[in-house]
Amino acid sequence: MAYQLTKIGFALSGNLTKTALRSISTTGAVYEPRRLPDKTGKNVVLVDGVRTPFLMSGTDYSKLMPHELARHSLLSLLRKTKLDKELVDYIVYGTVIQEVKTSNIAREAALAAGFSDKTPAHTVTMACISSNQAITTGMGLIATGTYDAIVAGGVEFMSDVPIRHSRKMRSLMLKANKAKTPVQRLQLLASIRPDFFIPELPAVAEFSSGETMGHSADRLAASFNASRQEQDDYALRSHTLAKEAQEKGYFTDLVPFKVSGVDKTVEKDNGIRVSSKEALAKLRPAFVKPYGTVTAANASFLTDGASACLIMTEEKAKALGLRPKAYLRDFLYVSQDPIDQLLLGPAYGIPKLLKKAGITMKDIDSWEIHEAFAGQIIANLKALDSDYFCKNYLGLSEKVGTPDLNKWNNWGGSLSIGHPFAATGVRLCMHTANRLVRENGQLGLVAACAAGGQGVAMLLERHPDANAE
Repeated sequence: MAYQLTKIGFALSGNLTKTALRSISTTGAVYEPRRLPDKTGKNVVLVDGVRTPFLMSGTDYSKLMPHELARHSLLSLLRKTKLDKELVDYIVYGTVIQEVKTSNIAREAALAAGFSDKTPAHTVTMACISSNQAITTGMGLIATGTYDAIVAGGVEFMSDVPIRHSRKMRSLMLKANKAKTPVQRLQLLASIRPDFFIPELPAVAEFSSGETMGHSADRLAASFNASRQEQDDYALRSHTLAKEAQEKGYFTDLVPFKVSGVDKTVEKDNGIRVSSKEALAKLRPAFVKPYGTVTAANASFLTDGASACLIMTEEKAKALGLRPKAYLRDFLYVSQDPIDQLLLGPAYGIPKLLKKAGITMKDIDSWEIHEAFAGQIIANLKALDSDYFCKNYLGLSEKVGTPDLNKWNNWGGSLSIGHPFAATGVRLCMHTANRLVRENGQLGLVAACAAGGQGVAMLLERHPDANAE
């Protein structure tokens, strides 16, 4: 997919550096709402949301099970909203790398959190946009009048992923379980060969192509001429802004977690690390060696974490005395070639959603875009600003243009905060809702890529009663 792209009309590195150094402030301007039409007839609102601290895998959560992380997010949501758990009609929860003992983790986490056994719960999986899928599934259930109040979220636990015996060994073990005599068991034992003991390890790779996401990101960056320096500059921006937002107390969706067996209370994300350009430049390529541009520093890291949010009809929220943060106005999903366009979900989804809603880029006050890789972000930005890409791949008459980077991921993103695959979608929505308040905005757009060449775009509108707490 070697696009013939001209250089986009802005100095990416310069803008990113300026934005990184810019302080984040809450404007004192008068709030004047611009309302989008409600397409559901229910005025679905995001009441509030929470998440655990996002931790690098193998750290303080390493001895837990995923449903315990999910349980903490569910309980924290109830405490924050002061909602009686009996009022929750349904729970939709996402996960990607499943713990086989809790395959329907939505149900197991709900029971562990003390929800009624009469409250249905089901698990969804759509790679990195699984909790987006949980939220939009909930929106659909509300729009049809099936339910009024739904909890949606997701959890990912990379500290203990399922490692399987080889297929040969699994087959032998199943046969041994059916063997009826000692002789049959001995015959099976004698058939074992050394390669039976080679385990099957999970990988962040595409089943259809066998390529890891890191390799795909490196190829995508090369296709769009995203230089190593541009990627490192963007990664530095993400960590710098995340550190600033963390220190200012803007991550109000984060709820500290007292982990059993760990002396301290986990109070913050542990992957935010502001480095120097010189230190980043010294790192070697992580995937395509020796000439690749994706490194450990400009790629998101394996993360443990969970999130949950409460969505309901505006009427129900008001009746319960709740103060919603945002209207969930619109969304759509996209999919494209999982080999050459694996990570271009935002470039496909953003223009379609803007057109569907009848608005333009200039109407968006807050952009929250999932940062799988710095190169992926830069490629999507260049795609949106490319006449060639927009005409030939989106069927548009001209390029979409470049979003205002002063409104782009102003509190950092997945590169710095972390990316528990199925939990990130709720974080994106919560940061959007809270940023709209602190930055005096009205409309926020969430977008993300996902494995399989898929993606999501969502449109949120600030609620008049919203606060950023």
